[in-house]
Amino acid sequence: MEYIYAALLLHAAKKEVSEANVTGVLKGAGVATNDARVKALIASLEGKNIDEIIKGATAAPVAVAAPAAEKKAEKKEEKKEEKNEEEATAGLGALFG
Repeated sequence: MEYIYAALLLHAAKKEVSEANVTGVLKGAGVATNDARVKALIASLEGKNIDEIIKGATAAPVAVAAPAAEKKAEKKEEKKEEKNEEEATAGLGALFG
């Protein structure tokens, strides 16, 4: 992911997105670089319009999944509380049974 961010940073700064520049950005950020990954990124961007790619990008559905997970956790907790109340009530009934 850092490689893509480096390319986007270079593009936003109106600098050439090249192997040397991507490697320089990554090293400047303290990220260990892999030459093969840098070459693969540059090759995959060759002939592409980065502005068009950005316009066509959609938001990741990860933000939508978080509320659903919270609701699921709340339901589990409610069921657990109900079960604990039932067990407590059943135990008291045995005292007077």
